[in-house]
Amino acid sequence: MPKTITLRINDKEYKTLAGHAEAEKRSIANFIEMAALQYAKESDFADVEEMNAILEDEGLMKRIKQGVNDAKAGKGRFVA
Repeated sequence: MPKTITLRINDKEYKTLAGHAEAEKRSIANFIEMAALQYAKESDFADVEEMNAILEDEGLMKRIKQGVNDAKAGKGRFVA
């Protein structure tokens, strides 16, 4: 079920958002919703630089591989 939220912003921010929404032929509410969802989606994953740093960290990669092997073997427990 859809929810309604209230957002208070200053005039400068409102004009900026309104301009972007108009350029995309969207309502301001829809523009803000889509922008927030896009931000949330992008922040859930590592970007290219972060992924490269992860892959280059030998100790971390060893622990990740061990964790995968442990999970496959049914060792440990998953915590949500």
